[in-house]
Amino acid sequence: MALVCALASPSVIGAEKPAKATAQTKLDLYLTATEAWQMMQEQQDAILVDVRDPVEIKFTGFATPTQIHVPWMVADSNGWSAKRSSWAMVKNPDFEAQLSNRLAALKAKPGTPIIVMCRSGSTRSAPAVNLLADQGYTNVWTVVDGFEGGKLKQGDSKGVRAQNGWRNSGLPWSYKIDQAVAWQPNS
Repeated sequence: MALVCALASPSVIGAEKPAKATAQTKLDLYLTATEAWQMMQEQQDAILVDVRDPVEIKFTGFATPTQIHVPWMVADSNGWSAKRSSWAMVKNPDFEAQLSNRLAALKAKPGTPIIVMCRSGSTRSAPAVNLLADQGYTNVWTVVDGFEGGKLKQGDSKGVRAQNGWRNSGLPWSYKIDQAVAWQPNS
C-alpha cells in the first residue's frame, strides 16, 4: 500500500501504488494529477516539476502551475532510432545539476513537498523522484497518471492518451510556456 499524505486540512490524499508495470519509487509516494493539484492548493510550498522533453511540451501542453521544467530525457536530433522510427531519446547529462539549482533557487528544503510529473507517470518521473530521494529530499511524489494520462482502449482512440492525467482532468494547462520556467539547455 502506498503512503498517503495528511494535509493541513482534514483531507487525505495518496494514489494507490502503481501496477507492477509502472516504475516504483524509493519513497513510495504517489498521487494522481487531481490529487497533486489538491496538494498544491493546500500546501503553498509544494513545487511542481515537469521532466518531459521540451518538444513534447510544445505539442501536448504544459501544466501552468509548473515551477520547474528540467527534462529527464531529450530528443537527440543527431540520433535516429530505426526501431522506433523516430529520433532517439538520451538522458539529459545535466539533469541532476539543473534540477538541484532550480530547487535551491526556490529554497526547497528536504521536507518540501515536490511533485514530479512526466507524460504517463512512470518512466521519467519515478527515476527523478529516486534521484531526489538520494539527495535527501523526503517528501517527493510522482504523478501516476502524468500530464497526458492513460490510453483509452484500443479502437476507442487508437491508443491516444486521453484518460485522466493533468490535461484530461480539467486542471490548468496551456500550450504557452512561461519563459522563466522553461528549460534552457545551458542553465
